[in-house]
Amino acid sequence: MRTLKRFLIGLAIYFIILFSVAGILVGMFHPDTPKALPSITEPFATMDISGIPAVQRYRARDGAMLSYRVYGGTNQKVVVLIHGSAGSSQDMHQLAKALQQAGSTVLVPDLRGHGGNWPHGDIAYVGQLDDDMQDFDRTLRPAYPGKQWTLVGFSSGGGFALRIAGSSLGTDFDRFILLSPFLRYNAPTERPKSSQPSDDAHWYSVSIARIVGLSIFDFFGIHYFDGLPVLSFPVPSNIESATSTYSFRMLKNFEPHADYKADIRRTQRPMEVFVGGSDELFLPEQFAEIFGAIRHDIPVTILPGMTHPDMITKPLAIQAVVQAVESDR
Repeated sequence: MRTLKRFLIGLAIYFIILFSVAGILVGMFHPDTPKALPSITEPFATMDISGIPAVQRYRARDGAMLSYRVYGGTNQKVVVLIHGSAGSSQDMHQLAKALQQAGSTVLVPDLRGHGGNWPHGDIAYVGQLDDDMQDFDRTLRPAYPGKQWTLVGFSSGGGFALRIAGSSLGTDFDRFILLSPFLRYNAPTERPKSSQPSDDAHWYSVSIARIVGLSIFDFFGIHYFDGLPVLSFPVPSNIESATSTYSFRMLKNFEPHADYKADIRRTQRPMEVFVGGSDELFLPEQFAEIFGAIRHDIPVTILPGMTHPDMITKPLAIQAVVQAVESDR
């Protein structure tokens, strides 16, 4: 009896210390805003968005009216574009216009917590973005019967498109195109900060300490603090639709599943990957190694000279995406 009592006391002390440490990590640390990386931010800050369609709304299952834009087309293809981290449907305007000019109908949602959906940077639970995508699809699809649907994602949006492809929603689309997709913070595709263009300028800043603390709480089913920011972006000050921080649960949802390789294996529809040869954030050659080692039927194309934002802003990359969408593969 005395041994059991000592064990229980020791266990209680262990949990008190563990939760105290987690509380300190969560409460005392936060992500700092990094110095902006001009090659990433300026193409979006100076983008010509003249003629961009007005925002429309669809109803999600929780009653929220979420924003999206429609570029009407003339052929049998519907393309859904998913923006990157901190971005919005506005960022996809140049690519959307090119796809529309080629005949496709283009649907561009602002993911929850982005663009016209306030508040920015947070969701209610991990998986809510997946639910929103299903609601978006179920709402819009009846308006385009008999058409071929392609999901195109850029950067974090590319990682999210991979997440959808590897889930039960994967068969809702006929094909997937990933543009410089974010796979995971520790994936071989991540470019070390030491090899990025600037030592003191980065696209994001992350609070590792807070993430560790929140992960401890999550392990024991405590999610009360999951809405706290753990990621910060140096977004252009002139873009109101940009998102400056991500909560812990937004970070976990706006990416592939933790086992991104399983998402690749589970993909049931044709998929292609494009990445810029001069990408500032990722190591281009690593994409071919990762996807090729798992699936020989997923081609990876490296576009010489293209940077990260070039994939959705420069004619060479945009035309490659248009050709991929318009092909009969």
